[in-house]
Amino acid sequence: MLRPLLPAITLLAGALVTSPANAIDWQDNSLTYTAGNRFTEPANRAPVRKDILEFVHASGYSHGMNLVSIKMLRSDDIDPARDSRHGATEFYIVYRHLLSLGKVFDTALAAGPIRDIALTAGFDWNSKDNAFAPRKRVLLAGPTLRFNVAAPGFFDVSLLIAKEWNHCGLPPCKAPGNEEYIGFDAYPMLHAAWRVPFSLARVPVRFEGFIAHAFRSGEDYTGRPVGEETLMRTALMADVGAAAGSAPNRLFLGLGYELWRNKFGNQGLAGVDTNAPTLHARWHF
Repeated sequence: MLRPLLPAITLLAGALVTSPANAIDWQDNSLTYTAGNRFTEPANRAPVRKDILEFVHASGYSHGMNLVSIKMLRSDDIDPARDSRHGATEFYIVYRHLLSLGKVFDTALAAGPIRDIALTAGFDWNSKDNAFAPRKRVLLAGPTLRFNVAAPGFFDVSLLIAKEWNHCGLPPCKAPGNEEYIGFDAYPMLHAAWRVPFSLARVPVRFEGFIAHAFRSGEDYTGRPVGEETLMRTALMADVGAAAGSAPNRLFLGLGYELWRNKFGNQGLAGVDTNAPTLHARWHF
């Protein structure tokens, strides 16, 4: 099941090991606060408020770039912690490495709107203290097309192969014939990420986000079919620091939206489809 991932992971691991730490050409760090009161959770009919704090590090070196996202998500009491009346807390970590094939082989791979071809690999990791007690572990890898967008923008499209392991702490998952720990079937994922800069009434604005469609299949912890899953998060972020005459590219405020269908591959349950407006505040440092 992991065979499609191994060549890419091996190549990227070698690139990381052989790249000296002082070879970073650029980096950007940011802290973002996100709030919304229309989030959902599977098998929960009521909307959930979440307060989300995210640290993001992005950096580039001679052959590619690294991206790290660390999120803390705090729910209200509609999504409670296990054996508690207080809201659950989740931690979610994402790591991605993009290896530019054009730079590795010192060959121009640009063609038409495409400026480069890259290889992407990475992992997702999560932990949440609710009754379900998920422990998501995902490895993924695949090719990425990088399209021409004016700096500091980008538009990348990836076709990835993903393999997920997870945990279910609910009593039905521990029943005979079911699974508390599971390795889901490997699945392809189509992923697009973008940042498009422009000006609105002389204020620098960024339209940014991602959309991912996971062609999931197989069965879950209790033998139910797993459905295809779509997740989109997008936001319109205004550079309010620059608009106020301060340093540009530091302080951003914005409005966003989260769309989720068949959340975590669940089908036919309440709370598996999300339509959540969001508010964002971000500080770059």
